[in-house]
Amino acid sequence: MISYSENRVRKRSLPTKNIIEKWDKFKFKCYICKIITNLTFRMILEINLTNFFSINEKIVLDLQAANLQTKEARLLIDNTFTVGKEHLLKSVAIYGANASGKSNIIKAVKAAVDMILNSHNFNEGDSFGFKPFKFGDDHIPSEFYIRFLLNDVEHEYSFSCTKDAIISESLYYYPKGRKALIFSRDERKEGGKKEKYEFTSVIRRPLDVASNTSAKTLFISRASQMDREKAKEIYRWFNEQIVFSYRGASPTIGIDRFVGDHRDAILRVLKAADSDIVEFSVKDGLLTTFHRRNPLLPFDFNTEESEGTKILFKIMLTVIDVVKNNKVMFLDEVETSLHTRLVEYIINLFHSGKSAQLIFTTHNTHLLDMTRFRKDQIFFVNKREDGSSDLYSLYDYKDFREKMDLEKAYLQGRFDAVPYINEFEKL
Repeated sequence: MISYSENRVRKRSLPTKNIIEKWDKFKFKCYICKIITNLTFRMILEINLTNFFSINEKIVLDLQAANLQTKEARLLIDNTFTVGKEHLLKSVAIYGANASGKSNIIKAVKAAVDMILNSHNFNEGDSFGFKPFKFGDDHIPSEFYIRFLLNDVEHEYSFSCTKDAIISESLYYYPKGRKALIFSRDERKEGGKKEKYEFTSVIRRPLDVASNTSAKTLFISRASQMDREKAKEIYRWFNEQIVFSYRGASPTIGIDRFVGDHRDAILRVLKAADSDIVEFSVKDGLLTTFHRRNPLLPFDFNTEESEGTKILFKIMLTVIDVVKNNKVMFLDEVETSLHTRLVEYIINLFHSGKSAQLIFTTHNTHLLDMTRFRKDQIFFVNKREDGSSDLYSLYDYKDFREKMDLEKAYLQGRFDAVPYINEFEKL
């Protein structure tokens, strides 16, 4: 077995087979471009996680595109987008063996976001919605750090905590291209709120907020609740911009209007699912479908269509809303309930959009294709000797070239991140 482990080179942050045939893909891209209305940039640049679930040492999920100049990378220009000096990825695929911890990456991000959205409701005795690394040092805090764009301006937000109390928190931004403090907090400092907090004038009467912020509460969460505008902007970004499931989310406009606006895309997917639906209509939120056998005979969508068709329809409502409004979607096991071709279709939706981002975990090795993804879009999760999860990119492997068979190399264990089973071992 050949291993590339010794040849990994860490990625440097730089500023700077499909189911749709070429002509259909071109027309579909034009359609997606037409429906995009939110032109302000609100995406993720980087996330760091330490001591969440199976994550012990810091891992970095970098969505900045590497400076790839190969022919294969240049053909995948639609997989990236540029905002000012930043060159970013539209999608990232995370692979790993069962129990390697790849799901815990998305789980940890969601736990951190939930704290931002809900910590102002926490009371004494409540614990945060995560567990630190089981085999780690109890005194080491869990840490969350995110770099993101809000209204075209870069922001950095972070906090550290135990499972019961906040230790530190900070928010910076780059209003004129230079890093500037909004607030910082360190509960380890001696003294009262004035000694533990540092503010600038961005947030109105910040000490009033700090006075109402307990050790269970993130300052950004309390400040938003207390109607501080900058904090409300940050809160809304986390609440509205990040989506963790393609089920249960609703479009931001009325269902009748939304379905009407995106009829072609939804019908295309229903047909791609081998459904014999040829048309549909919606009125007062109720969907009626028409089938190939008798196109004039109406079917009630909620009671007469299959569960698979109903799930697919709800998935597409969410995905189109995310792409249209340039949101960020995290999906664990993207292929759940979906055929491989439909997974490819959803990925193509993101690559055809403007700046929506998709971060997903998967076991689907069919997607490991250098004509579909760039090297910096493929990540692997491997379990270390101490049981913790390690995250690294295909870009880290300098000896792997795009012309090689990526799926075969992965299944041979060249990047680790696969289960090792003795084929001769008998049960």
